[in-house]
Amino acid sequence: MMLKIPTINASTPSMGIMPFSSRKASRFFGASADVFPPFLLKEMEKIEDPFARKLVSRIEMLPVELSSSKNCIMSSCVKPVVLDTASPLVLLHGFDSSCLEWRYTLPLLEQAGLEAWAIDILGWGFNNLENLPICNVDSKRDHLFQFWKSYIKRPMLLVGPSLGAAVAIDFAANHPEAVDRLILINANVYAQGTGNLSKLPKSVAFAGVSLLKSLPLRFYATNKAFSALPFDTCLEWTQITRLHCLLPWWKEATVDFMSSGGYNVTAQINQVLKKTLIIWGENDGIVDSKLSVRLHCELQNAIIRQIPNCGHIPHVEKPDAVADLITDFVPHQLPHTLSSLPVVPEQEQNLLVRQISHK
Repeated sequence: MMLKIPTINASTPSMGIMPFSSRKASRFFGASADVFPPFLLKEMEKIEDPFARKLVSRIEMLPVELSSSKNCIMSSCVKPVVLDTASPLVLLHGFDSSCLEWRYTLPLLEQAGLEAWAIDILGWGFNNLENLPICNVDSKRDHLFQFWKSYIKRPMLLVGPSLGAAVAIDFAANHPEAVDRLILINANVYAQGTGNLSKLPKSVAFAGVSLLKSLPLRFYATNKAFSALPFDTCLEWTQITRLHCLLPWWKEATVDFMSSGGYNVTAQINQVLKKTLIIWGENDGIVDSKLSVRLHCELQNAIIRQIPNCGHIPHVEKPDAVADLITDFVPHQLPHTLSSLPVVPEQEQNLLVRQISHK
């Protein structure tokens, strides 16, 4: 039986995980999991959430060469601890976010015996963009395809939350050979790109994007995305969501994406023939729940499941429910002995007794 892991309170102590200040520093994440930028080391010391700290410690950099520019991107991801299952999961993230969204759900998926990759979309997350590539939709798609072609090499279950659902639909429509099934979580797929933001003068665009990493705006967005978060939890989750914004190339990459027009996948939805699981948090304050019903109707091979008392990011707020739904949707798993599966340590399980109270 899968261990049920409720979302932990951000005030949970760090369990004696190695202090980040003792790790080797570098300008960017290197090819090993213990190399971190010094400015992120400083910021991570403020984070007490042991699951965020642990997932950061697992981030690695893999080279991915873009086909259009031949630019090699050192690409950030969390590699799986379970390999060679029949249906590898590839976990995307939402707009201007990172693989740290999966800090609570990824351990549950691994405990269930699934091969799960958490990867950062080009232009966001912790990718090394020192030689800044174009970060439009075509480049993001190409980056994901080249990553898949180099490291995964089998049809995958592509998981897209929020705007990551638009990334997943765009990818599945253009590279159906790389996708087995889709899982879309609180999908933001009916926005008409970045709209008038794409027409802003660059100086205005840079000023606007700078606001995205401000603590007040991030705090407001975090509070709106979840259902009745305690203040301390909201503050820590806000700090986690803005870590990648501190990278020196984040602002240029984000402006480039906004100016390019962004994702507009409405016309591609009915082209997707893959079996799809739609997961929806009942209390989504970001995307109208009616759009989940519309998406269910327009996708040709979809099922829909709702998670009660849950906001816009269920894989953070209700990881046990999301992990159960994903595990049930996986078409086939290779057998694993219990001893071969990762286990959540007992002291971490004890920490999980603290749950976020919902009104």
